[in-house]
Amino acid sequence: MSDIFGIQAVRSALRGSADRARCLYLLQGRRDARVNELIGLAREYGVRFQTVESAWFRRRLSDGEVHQGVLLEVLEVRLEAEEALFEAISTWQGPNTILVLDGITDPRNLGACLRTANGAGVHALILPKRNSAPLNAVALKTAQGGMDGVLVVEVTNLARCLKKLAAEGFWLVGTDGEAEVLLTDADFAHNAVIIVGSEDKGMRRLTREACDQLVKIPMFGSVESLNVSVATGVILYERQRQLVQN
Repeated sequence: MSDIFGIQAVRSALRGSADRARCLYLLQGRRDARVNELIGLAREYGVRFQTVESAWFRRRLSDGEVHQGVLLEVLEVRLEAEEALFEAISTWQGPNTILVLDGITDPRNLGACLRTANGAGVHALILPKRNSAPLNAVALKTAQGGMDGVLVVEVTNLARCLKKLAAEGFWLVGTDGEAEVLLTDADFAHNAVIIVGSEDKGMRRLTREACDQLVKIPMFGSVESLNVSVATGVILYERQRQLVQN
């Protein structure tokens, strides 16, 4: 089982993944409009709910996790296998966008990237099986429903998967602070794979070598790089801007 907590995250989960929900827990004594909405959704989708005391939340969650008096217990999120990705590709109508997170180990960054990917119309998100953040309660809360409509795939060999995507006609664009090509000058083909590495180490060598093009985000201040979730948003929306113009 997994926990999803926070008003918005629980609302999104009930609306988009009610089949995985097992029980909605509500802080005793809290019955404002937003909580009443969650109760209404639980009733609509046949999810049982119960009230608990504040001590229950303290035992259930780690210190500092803001639950807002609501927690939804759900079945574990199942990441799709590589085969599911290529089956889905055959049904997509282009232009298609796939996001790859290479070495993102912070669940909050993973969740933020998921939310951004959803907003930018990404079709699939690829995570390496090793050296990736877990798609846990923290990631899901940060994602705020970002998994809905995005195929999340876990692969054992990222470099091999990227080569297969290239063979399917996808243009592989990697991000690198030392790249010579600015993001605004990037060649975004109709079907694109956007690859983002960790903020400190960037992409791994084999991932970098698989790319058709490396691009960088122009920086105008004293900081050398952006948080990975912010950088992901900049890149994905630049791609969308170019697609709209073309």
